[in-house]
Amino acid sequence: MSLKHMIKNKAIDLFKKFLSHEDVSDLFSKKVRAATQHVGIKENTSSPYFNYQKLEHQPALKSDVVFITGRFRSGSSVFWNLFRAQPDCTAYYEPFNERRWFDIEHRGQFVDSSHKGIQDYWTEYDNLGHLSHVYDEKWINTALHMDEYSYDSNMRAFINSLIEHSKGRSILQFNRIDFRLPWLKKNYPNAKFLHIYRNPRDQWLSFLTDKQKMNSAEVHETYQDAFYLDVWCKDLAKQFPFLSPAVTAHPYMRFYYLWKLSYLYGIKYCDYSVPLERLTSAPIEELNTIKSILNWTEFDIQKSVAKIESITMDKWRTYADESWFLEKEQICEAELDCFFNTSLANNNVNQMGTL
Repeated sequence: MSLKHMIKNKAIDLFKKFLSHEDVSDLFSKKVRAATQHVGIKENTSSPYFNYQKLEHQPALKSDVVFITGRFRSGSSVFWNLFRAQPDCTAYYEPFNERRWFDIEHRGQFVDSSHKGIQDYWTEYDNLGHLSHVYDEKWINTALHMDEYSYDSNMRAFINSLIEHSKGRSILQFNRIDFRLPWLKKNYPNAKFLHIYRNPRDQWLSFLTDKQKMNSAEVHETYQDAFYLDVWCKDLAKQFPFLSPAVTAHPYMRFYYLWKLSYLYGIKYCDYSVPLERLTSAPIEELNTIKSILNWTEFDIQKSVAKIESITMDKWRTYADESWFLEKEQICEAELDCFFNTSLANNNVNQMGTL
């Protein structure tokens, strides 16, 4: 046995002894129990001794607030720009973005050339420098999953301030709330939630900044992350272990997992989900539906339609044949079925139907 292996084995033995120590074991068990406890109380009730007036004009209780959720490269910028065209609202672009749109010295002047018809992202943030006091850049890569009992007072204060400083309706378009929707739905119970998604194969192509280098035959080795795939998988692997590169090595499969999970959260928690392909090919019909859902009588559909640029669909066929995608997606779908017990649940239903 080499010296390296001897040292490694000795270190492992020492660590096992450390964990097995009664005091350490008790402390570890207490930490686990504390972290996994469920809150039994579901709502606050009035005091038996005193009456308190409800705070008026709470931003979190407004009914004209709209949250938009979408993955990176899903068409969320297009969707946001349709609302920006409306004169009676304030449409905020990706509030958690690390460029800090509210900070004139920090945000820079760069605009993605693929965002057609968009000259800037930050006009709505002018004169909101005070947001720096509550903004936390960790929001872009940490605690990306938040259930209804998660707690972040700064995040709530940040969003509330955006709502308070809106002229007209508040439209908040995010790329980082798909797995925080349970928390947002609880904290903003009267808001509306819209969800945009896109064909994952075309979205994958949009993810690749160098398609020649990251071609289908070599992307497993040459993938370079430009849209936070690795960061997201690292953080969310706590909830979804198959996102770990140690479990799922191929970048497209990890991308597909994230895409599908985001889609599942979107259709569960949002008031309406719209595919980018449908939004751009039948904008009048889709915007009429959204107008009705939001009860926005003044919404000028033609102003928004004028902002829509046509998109080329099925570009994924230039990257790889269908079997390349299908093979990987089927593996992911089987794992998701197993993780969520989908197949087992369906089998139980079928068996009950034969009784």
